[in-house]
Amino acid sequence: MPRPNRPAGWNLARGTRYALRVHAVSTLLATLVVALALAFGLGLVARLLRLPPLLGYLAAGLVVGPYTPGFVADRGMTSAMAEIGVALLLFGVGLHFRPRDLLAVWRVAVPGALGQVAVGTTLGGLLGWFALGLGAGPAAAFGLALSISSTAVATRTLEERGRLAGEAGRVALGWLVAQDLVVVLALVLLPVLAGNPGELGGALAKTALELVAFVLLLGVAGRVLLPRLLALVAATGSRELFTLAVVVAALGTAFGCSALFGVSPALGAFFAGVLLAESPQGHQAAAETMPLQRIFVALFFVSVGMLVDPVAILAAPWLALAAFTTTVLGTGVAILVLLTALRVALPTAATVAGGLAQIGEFSFVLQELAIGFDVLPAEARGPILAAATLTIILAPVSLSLAERLATRVVGERRYRAWIARRAGARAFAALPAGLSGHAIIAGYGRVGRVVAKALAEHGIPHVAIEADHGVAMRLRARGMPVIWGDAAQPEVLKAARPETASLIVLAMPDAFGCRRVLDMARAANPAIAATARAHNDEEARFLGRLDGVGLVVMGEREIALGMAGFALQHFDLEADQAQRTVDRLRQG
Repeated sequence: MPRPNRPAGWNLARGTRYALRVHAVSTLLATLVVALALAFGLGLVARLLRLPPLLGYLAAGLVVGPYTPGFVADRGMTSAMAEIGVALLLFGVGLHFRPRDLLAVWRVAVPGALGQVAVGTTLGGLLGWFALGLGAGPAAAFGLALSISSTAVATRTLEERGRLAGEAGRVALGWLVAQDLVVVLALVLLPVLAGNPGELGGALAKTALELVAFVLLLGVAGRVLLPRLLALVAATGSRELFTLAVVVAALGTAFGCSALFGVSPALGAFFAGVLLAESPQGHQAAAETMPLQRIFVALFFVSVGMLVDPVAILAAPWLALAAFTTTVLGTGVAILVLLTALRVALPTAATVAGGLAQIGEFSFVLQELAIGFDVLPAEARGPILAAATLTIILAPVSLSLAERLATRVVGERRYRAWIARRAGARAFAALPAGLSGHAIIAGYGRVGRVVAKALAEHGIPHVAIEADHGVAMRLRARGMPVIWGDAAQPEVLKAARPETASLIVLAMPDAFGCRRVLDMARAANPAIAATARAHNDEEARFLGRLDGVGLVVMGEREIALGMAGFALQHFDLEADQAQRTVDRLRQG
């Protein structure tokens, strides 16, 4: 896309001076720092205005893009970092789903997605035919670019509304995977159709074989090799090595699938996460990648914002509006109608339709490839970018409107009851189905072990969260419900179902870690009771001031109080009187 005319001193890539006067600083560092700083600042503003942060990220991309004055970030570097973010995001999303979760929705996702892509391509093709004067083939390519939803936008939008872990999330992910496979075929067909159409059969056969090889190789590596490798790393006790291993697994799978099989890096990383989800390392792997996901996904939205050319949109407003309307009809409305026809509950259909009513990264890839092979003229770029920009900006609004529509149709009480039944996260493999009213023991050391033994003797259900991989594996072998990972990580604590628990025992050695776990547990379940351990008086006072902590125990003090009680009774004090003295000393 050509840049507008501007003073020569404003181009960062040429190493000359620019508005911020950053001298002797690498292009990568400047791009990363400025993009992240603006994403943070504008994301914070959006949040304060009760808007989704991604709108701030898009605005940051517009600020550092080539169509606004001032600093111009390097588009190539930003796109590369954005691709990393999408791969990490989809890897993390995959870790929340078991293969059978996705297989359960194939009967809906596959025919539905194919039908929706056909509808979207037809509507987009008609727009290209009449508005841009395209022929049949180019019009089909134009329409296809307007019918493929953005996986990154959809997953982030559903996650922010708490819908990703439920039935609607599973249907949406299955739908997105089916769309991605259509894109893989389209990326193979475009060069063939632009060159020698007679090679179409051979290209399709080669692609089919590559997809089969991709599934087989990933099945072996994801279900056998990858869990064993992570278990081996976890057994070393080094959290740094485990984090590095998870990142290498995610990005290595993404790169390998793209280089060897022509599959999108995001799709490869997603399937790696799905296959790893059932392993004992799944929850901790999700926790380790979460911070990186958030950083790099923010860069993805910044890179999308850099594509926005307000002048081009304003120059052809009706065409931009037509492309936007076509996208909404060909994705959102088509998905709602098709899911309803496939007898999916209206609340699920509305959530999926609202979350997927946009286009993004794959549309950009298709558009650039089609333009590069002269299948599409350069003039087709503007409407596609306008549709993508408007639908991404309005993605949270689309989801909200779709769910309001479902609420109006089925009634607010029935809709909320449905959400409560269907939006819950999946069960961890070792936890009993329907577990509730249980105790969560965060830290299975000398303290947690005693508490667990007492609960077990009286048949009280409990779940342990243990950061030591070896201890967790021994507990699992004995049949005890256990989750391996750091309880202070949201993904790990969530697996213990704090929303249905009655008590949380904070037996971790870190007082500030205990506070973080308690905050997350009470956010999920404000009624949960808590007890905590402390190592000194300062920690005991700190934990004792926290809301919801009914008892704080300090080891050395309890030893001293026990010895004091024995001494008092030795000197013939009544047991009740000695206990009152001990209780007074404990409170003081």
